[in-house]
Amino acid sequence: MGFKSAVAKIAANIIAPRIYAEQKNAIAIQQKMLQQFLQQAAYTTFGKEHQFSTLKSYDDFKAAVPIRDYEEFKDYISRITDGAENVLWQGKPLYFCKSSGTTSGTKYIPVTDVQIKEMIRAARNSLMLYVAQTGKAAFFDHKMMFLQGSPELEMHGKIPTGRLSGIVYHHVPSYVNANRMPSYKTNCIEDWETKVEAIARETLKERMSLISGIPPWCVMYFEKLLELTGKEFVKDVFPDFNVFAYGGVNYEPYRAKIEKLIGFTIDSVETYPASEGFIAYQDSQTEQGLLLNVNGGLFFEFVKAEEVFGENPKRITLAEVELNTNYAVILSTNAGLWAYNLGDTVKFVAKNPYRVLVTGRVKHFISAFGEHVIGEEVEFALLHAMRHQHAGVTEFTVAPQVTPTEGLPYHEWFIEFSHAPDDLIYFAKEIDHWLQERNAYYRDLRQGHVLQQLKITTLRPNAFVDYMKSKGKLGGQNKVPRLTNDRKAADELTAYKLN
Repeated sequence: MGFKSAVAKIAANIIAPRIYAEQKNAIAIQQKMLQQFLQQAAYTTFGKEHQFSTLKSYDDFKAAVPIRDYEEFKDYISRITDGAENVLWQGKPLYFCKSSGTTSGTKYIPVTDVQIKEMIRAARNSLMLYVAQTGKAAFFDHKMMFLQGSPELEMHGKIPTGRLSGIVYHHVPSYVNANRMPSYKTNCIEDWETKVEAIARETLKERMSLISGIPPWCVMYFEKLLELTGKEFVKDVFPDFNVFAYGGVNYEPYRAKIEKLIGFTIDSVETYPASEGFIAYQDSQTEQGLLLNVNGGLFFEFVKAEEVFGENPKRITLAEVELNTNYAVILSTNAGLWAYNLGDTVKFVAKNPYRVLVTGRVKHFISAFGEHVIGEEVEFALLHAMRHQHAGVTEFTVAPQVTPTEGLPYHEWFIEFSHAPDDLIYFAKEIDHWLQERNAYYRDLRQGHVLQQLKITTLRPNAFVDYMKSKGKLGGQNKVPRLTNDRKAADELTAYKLN
């Protein structure tokens, strides 16, 4: 056992009990956090406008501060960009985190120094909990690779600006930094395909023990490693590789592909970071869900997903959440976002401790006929069909076809297979069956002959990579949306059909 792994084991056994103690006091911690936030921001522009100094309770806060999305913060962000201080939070943010919005174009999310520290602490906690549960810490003794965005920053007005992973790059603790790969120079390569090849060449002779990144982009990295080395599996390139850390998308649709590339069932650690804060992280290799980061500079509110765009959505705190209910996440942060609609949906699978599953995006759904099919449901249906048909899927997305040339409307699935099913028609029937099992509204529409069975359009190999490249969104934190409620992406993807 190396020095770093020995220290990590000691630290993990100290940190893990503290995290679970926080979970037992989560409601009190959250209430105290809100009061502290209001006090700290009382004399900011936003705080004065909303009379923070007079707010004594959560009910007062709800009455004074409505739910907002990014568009409704744009004026405040513009003032900060122009150099104003004490707008949303004390002083000025340390950075703007640049994020892609579905309707707002590029979003500039304020990030403070204290929030960066909370993000680093949450990432550390995820690894400490893994070590505490499994007793495995050897990965600290070898190289760790983080497939991420460029750490080069630009100026947006008077504030340094970059992607979340690029910003965090500058704040990684020294005990990780010495083992981290790739190099700064390689990390700064903008073209994603060039960057992945450079990373593969730079790392292939190293003793890699932990690899982290968004699953679809890790697939590209693994494939490039095997291409360059001629090896059959990644385990043959990196015999010490034993932890895969990931976030950004649901791992399950990629699991079979990644494990086939690696050559064994690897331990994985899932994280749920966002530009607005570190929401949750995996704490168990056996229990379902991610541990909500209840003491990480984020005050959580929740609104039932179907109500979030209503006129008076009911907002609740952690004290009132119910299990297996789809909630939109509303955040107030130590960077000055207030009752901010994150855009993500989660459901609680446990309350002792608080664990959540990420179920999708509030704006990523199909409801052309009132079915309100969400990401979790299409992933559930696809995974069941894959297991029954022994198929492999590289990537997919789903869109409604409201005006077909003949017959009833339907959902169109665009799928790039790594291993196609023997019978595509039966595979479509399987997905349709499991989607009806999961979504009663969809079942009613199918059985009521409002929708016909879903149809699959098979895309050629590398279709989604080429599509994302054509949109200038290849790599980094960019992800293919699972669902769209219009045909824009679907019509563009037809150019990549498998002949």
